[in-house]
Amino acid sequence: MHLTLRQLKVFKTVAHCLSFTRAARELHLTQPAVSMQIKQLENSAGLPLFEQLGKKIYLTTAGTELFHYVRNIFQQLDEMEQVLEQLRGVQSGRLDISVATTANYFATRLLAKFNSCHSNITIKLDVTNRRTLLQQLEQNEKDLVIMGRPPEQMDLVAEPFMDNPLVIIATPDHPLSDLKNIPLQQLQNETFVVREQASGTRSAMERFFSARDITLNTGMEMTSNEAIKQAVEAGLGLGIVSIHTVERELEAKHLITLSIEEFPILRHWYVVHRQGKRLSPAAQTFREFILQQANISPGNSTDTQETSFPIGHE
Repeated sequence: MHLTLRQLKVFKTVAHCLSFTRAARELHLTQPAVSMQIKQLENSAGLPLFEQLGKKIYLTTAGTELFHYVRNIFQQLDEMEQVLEQLRGVQSGRLDISVATTANYFATRLLAKFNSCHSNITIKLDVTNRRTLLQQLEQNEKDLVIMGRPPEQMDLVAEPFMDNPLVIIATPDHPLSDLKNIPLQQLQNETFVVREQASGTRSAMERFFSARDITLNTGMEMTSNEAIKQAVEAGLGLGIVSIHTVERELEAKHLITLSIEEFPILRHWYVVHRQGKRLSPAAQTFREFILQQANISPGNSTDTQETSFPIGHE
């Protein structure tokens, strides 16, 4: 089968976008040029790689199989380039990382500090939700991922580097604002604005209260921490968020944290990559930089906190 790297790159982009138009825009090509490359690749493969249903395109069985191998090919090429740069003593490189939306509140400051020391490293940052992070880890798309509790079922190296306390937020004039050590049972009388089911914060909250046989009244679901903060400020209920997401609001006294028994729920932030992945020099440098910022060690949690766990620690 005769094919070119150019054809494979175009195919990889179209398969990722599932759109010839978006792929052409990302590749800085015309749509006819993209279509021609795909047609040539299909002729070479002897099988259709995409099918169109209505206005959408989908990968065929052959296309899905090819996409699997093409991703691996380009990951190997990137790794080869990084290794050769290291052998040549090149001190530059590329860093492709993803962070959970909640982590973005401190990750940008962390990256700014890293960039000030390693300005020759080009950084690509993707801020996304937990579901996408798990897909990216499964497909080995990123050098490193910064996230909360990593999944136990995936073959990962997950190293904790910073505490991630979950707190309950309210408006300063809330009836509970002046009370101390509020019993958990009293929260059952309150309405909570919560994250969506797939989020790490929601999962941690549900595990915590389920273990204590407490059911919360969840009035509204939100898909972002910003939406939760705005809803709480508007008086729609209490919220449970990472302390990292409300630093400015607490400083401005737009919001407060309530004094609740057994709170905060102490979780951790992890820097994560696939087990066996050969990190590029840039990724290894960033990993070491993050771990130097660590303020915890594995296993520091108590019985009343979220339990930390090693997943293939080095």
